[in-house]
Amino acid sequence: MSCTAKLENNMYSMTGYGKGVAEKDQRKITIEIKTVNHRFSDFTFKMPRNFQFAEGTLRTLLNSKIKRGHADVYLTYEDSRVVSTVALNVALAEGYKQIGEELQKIGYQNNLSAESLIRIPEMVKTTALEEDEELLMSLVKESAEIALNNLLEMRKNEGTRLVSDIKIKLNDIAVAVEEIASRAPEVAKEYREKLTARVQEALAQSDIDEGRIALEVAVFIDRANIDEEITRLRGHLAHYQDIFNEGGAVGKKLDFLTQEANRETNTIGSKCNDMYITKRVLFLKNQIEMIREQIQNLE
Repeated sequence: MSCTAKLENNMYSMTGYGKGVAEKDQRKITIEIKTVNHRFSDFTFKMPRNFQFAEGTLRTLLNSKIKRGHADVYLTYEDSRVVSTVALNVALAEGYKQIGEELQKIGYQNNLSAESLIRIPEMVKTTALEEDEELLMSLVKESAEIALNNLLEMRKNEGTRLVSDIKIKLNDIAVAVEEIASRAPEVAKEYREKLTARVQEALAQSDIDEGRIALEVAVFIDRANIDEEITRLRGHLAHYQDIFNEGGAVGKKLDFLTQEANRETNTIGSKCNDMYITKRVLFLKNQIEMIREQIQNLE
């Protein structure tokens, strides 16, 4: 059984990073997306409070591109404009001026200065510029799309590498399965020979009941028969390739299939009392465990 069919390019790792920047009218939005493996799709947003209006749009965009995995989304905003206007409270200043003059008339020194006036609360009014929410939303979308494209490119490259390595392991498993299948008939033959030798020794070369020997061998063969397990393992290996050809978010399917392959391997190990097959089973278990760990990071 070989798994050397053409490698699909649409399988993604759940681990990746992407960054996008959008600028216009002296305003700049940077979005960074970091993803790690997770059983489901899960998003966390970290952004300035005044950008909460964009979370729904960002969530919808991420859901359209990320089928499984946890994503941390960071949004930073830079505004190079003069972000506020400053104005003097003329009425309040006139009032203080009048008070200063009246105090001077009754003998007090009028030392009121511009410096002292502007320290008075509410003497200077600061008015923030209104934000253009429509412009900001367009910048959010633009930077998010760039970040997502970069993220998906990284996830695709990592996914391609993972699938390529998994296929190498599956080829090794296929070879080991065929080695076990070839060895299995020899196990029954050797058991018959060993059983006959022990009986001959016990009976001191007396006549041997061939029927009894045949019955014991038949019982052993029935107990140690692994034909069904071998057939199912071959089917699982073919199913792996079908899933790879399907592409997309198939991590859960591959995880379930790997559990089934491990179950069949354990059954073979428990049935066969043969050192050679035991060694190949241990090899299979090791390869399957490595595949399971790699699949945990596929979307």
